[in-house]
Amino acid sequence: MVDFIYRNESKLMVILRCIGPEKFFLERAIFPSENLAFLAPKGSKVEIWGNELYGPRLEERITIPDSSN
Repeated sequence: MVDFIYRNESKLMVILRCIGPEKFFLERAIFPSENLAFLAPKGSKVEIWGNELYGPRLEERITIPDSSN
């Protein structure tokens, strides 16, 4: 497991979704200027979703590294 911290720098709420190995799943709403810290398995994929008039929009993808650098 790896410590992961995300800070919402936007002026709008976003949804963080983390999907990892062995059925790991985390989804949270993050308000503007809010931090979210959690433990995630190495190799997990993090997606940040915002909202547009037409519906949700993928704003960012982050991969948690498999090994520590």
